[in-house]
Amino acid sequence: MNRKKRIAAIGECMIELQQRHDGSLQQSFGGDTLNTAVYLSRELGQQAQVDYVTALGYDSFSDAMCQSWAEEGIGLGKVQRLPGRLPGLYCIQTDARGERRFLYWRNEAAVRDCFNTAAAGPILEDLQDYDVLYFSGITLAVLGETGRKKLTDLLLEARIRQALVVFDNNYRPRLWASVEQARAAYLQVLEHVDLALLTLDDEQALFGHDYAHGVFAAYPNIAEVVLKRGAESCLVRCGGENYEVPAQQVEQVVDTTAAGDSFSAAYLASRLLGGSPVDAAQAGHRLASRVIQHPGALIPRGPAL
Repeated sequence: MNRKKRIAAIGECMIELQQRHDGSLQQSFGGDTLNTAVYLSRELGQQAQVDYVTALGYDSFSDAMCQSWAEEGIGLGKVQRLPGRLPGLYCIQTDARGERRFLYWRNEAAVRDCFNTAAAGPILEDLQDYDVLYFSGITLAVLGETGRKKLTDLLLEARIRQALVVFDNNYRPRLWASVEQARAAYLQVLEHVDLALLTLDDEQALFGHDYAHGVFAAYPNIAEVVLKRGAESCLVRCGGENYEVPAQQVEQVVDTTAAGDSFSAAYLASRLLGGSPVDAAQAGHRLASRVIQHPGALIPRGPAL
């Protein structure tokens, strides 16, 4: 019997406030890598174990986060709880077209010390033996310089042990001191990535790449590159072949939060289960099209996605 694949998603989950049109707030939880971890767990079910790597506090919000993750089947063994610390918080405001604006409160979030504690050493060592490591540009930002160095060392060792390293670019300028700092951090880790899930707008904002050909030309050594373009088709380069896969059209977009995160989850799940790049992109579009018809990052659980 083949053992379950072990997947680690590294990053930050925050308290999410969804502002309704009447000004009231709906509270839940979200964060890019956490969103992907949840959808990965739903997509893969018993065929893999998805663990989340982060740091929280001992407050009621942190307790509720852990409970909700456990209910989704996500492993908590790599979640640190730090005394006196709290999770970050963000508020989503959406316009009439479903486009969103984020307001953040995260400077003192516990995740910033995720790789700097005494407990981090054994966690980092264990992560070297995972089958898949998933992280994002937001992960890079919130870990800080010391954390990023430890993450890079982890990626080096994990790839030696044949792990699949997956990166979603998710560039958020306000999390970085300068665009130059962000570029340097991205380029350092992109050398160690096997599957890059990139959003075109973020690539253009960070590196100024001209359209799709500029993005693909920038990463000749990454085995598989997926270029997400919102409601347009996505582009994939894999195994020397190029593919274009149309997006699924949606009549009414409610909230585009986690559209890219859910696409990444379904794409990765399909590839891990043996699907082709086209199969995977179609799965990504299907899930993302469902997600954007609901408010907030995580849609209710239901029949198989």
